[in-house]
Formats: sequence, structure tokens, C-alpha cells
Amino acid sequence: MSTAITVALIAAALVGGLLANHLRRRHHAGEPGADADEASVSDLVSPLETLAVLLVAFVIVVAAESYGEAGDAVGAEAHRVDQLYEVADYAPEPQRERMQAAAVCYSRAIMTYEWPRMEASGTKAPEASVWSTDFRRHFKELAHKDDSSFALLVEADDQRSVARQARLSEASPAIPAVVYWFMVLSLAATIGAFAFGLPRKRGPAHFVLLFVLAGLFTGSLLLIEDIDRPFSGAIKITSAAMADTAEDIGEDYTVDHPGLALPCDEHGVRTRVQAVQGLGR
Repeated sequence: MSTAITVALIAAALVGGLLANHLRRRHHAGEPGADADEASVSDLVSPLETLAVLLVAFVIVVAAESYGEAGDAVGAEAHRVDQLYEVADYAPEPQRERMQAAAVCYSRAIMTYEWPRMEASGTKAPEASVWSTDFRRHFKELAHKDDSSFALLVEADDQRSVARQARLSEASPAIPAVVYWFMVLSLAATIGAFAFGLPRKRGPAHFVLLFVLAGLFTGSLLLIEDIDRPFSGAIKITSAAMADTAEDIGEDYTVDHPGLALPCDEHGVRTRVQAVQGLGR
């Protein structure tokens, strides 16, 4: 919706400016002060152009930083889940198998449930939180045993939790709506002013440059809107990093625990039969 409004505002400003320019030329045709009038219009457009360019530069930097931080959080979370699985190798049984199974199920639930939920509302998925709760329950069991792997596991899980929260927070736009629309209006006013201030002796080159400028401004706005929502749009960040981790640790679990079934299905949903088996161990 905002994309259509943005394009419509720029197009309306361009058409309105050209129409106003045409009417102004007809009204002042042949008057001796027409050239001076063109100079005064150009002087007024210059500060408006500066404001628009500064706004675009500032907002692009903010949006790009948010996009980069979102990508870092996605990679960090996938890495921490893999690290949690590896560190669990130092834990005694049965906690070792249970934590590694929870890591596999967590990664699957993130891809299946939390990713779409994050794109829609930027919130956590309880289907994934079930497994992070399992991590803490197993940590308590190790704490009672005074196991040396306890501190390493808690640290790895804490880093996973921080990366997950960072990913979720970056799903929301970093640019306030009022700032974005102020920038849109500034660029639209700039395009309209350029069109209004076209010289009396204009040629095809003036119109070509005007339309190129309008296209670049529109493209900049659409690009900003796209990267400000890093998990949707044309250049969105995908769940490929977590998918790779889920596949890797899933294969490792099969090798490390032959004959044991995971307590979840391929989507990360806890299965009733497997949950009963886990409680019996």
C-alpha cells in the first residue's frame, strides 16, 4: 500500500509541476520580466533540493545499518544453535542427547513457525520457545550435578537468546513512519518544483533529465522501504543460515544417537509418541 502511495505522490508532483509550468508560461508569455522570474524560481528550488538529498542520504544509512544488523543476527543465531549442539557433547547422558535433540527441533521450529510469524508481526513463535524452555530445564539438571559443561552451555544459550531477540527487533522498520512520509513529501515537492521551474526555452533534454530524476527519486524511496523491512520484499534476508544449521545438526544427531528418534517432526512440532519416549529415559 505504501509503495503505491509513494509512486502516486511522486507522479502527481511531476504532473502537477509540469501543468503549473505550462500555465505560468502561458500567463507570462512575452512579458519582459519572464527571465528574472525563472531565476527566482531556481533560487527557491536549490535549498529544497539540498534538504531532499540530505534526507535521502540519512534515511538510506539508517535503513542499511538496520538491514546489516538483521543479517548479522540471523547468522549469529544459527551459529549459536550449532555451537550449543557441539558444546552439549561435553554434557553427560541423558542431558546430552536431550539438549542436542532440542537444538535440532528448535532450528526446525524457527524456520517453520517463527520466520513467517516474524515477517507478519515481528513476534516470537511459541512452537520455537518450547524448545528454548527445554534448554533451561536441562541446564538445571546439570547444575544440580555440578557438571563442568554447565557454564559453557549457559553462555552458548544466552548468546543464542540475544541473537534471536536482535533478529526479532530488526524485523520492525527502523525508520519511523513520520520520517519516511516527510521524506516522500520532500522529494515530491522537489520534483514538482523542478518541473515548475523548467526554463522557457526548454528542449527534449530537459524533460529527459526531469523524468530520470523523478525515476531515481522514486527508486530511492522504494529501495529504502524494501531494506527497512529486511525479512520481506525483493532483497529480503532468508532463513538459509538456520536451514543449513538444522540440516547439519540433524545429520549429526542421526550419527551421534543411532536408533533414537527426535522428539519432534520435520517442522519442529513435539510429537506425542516421541515425547513419551523421552520422558521414560
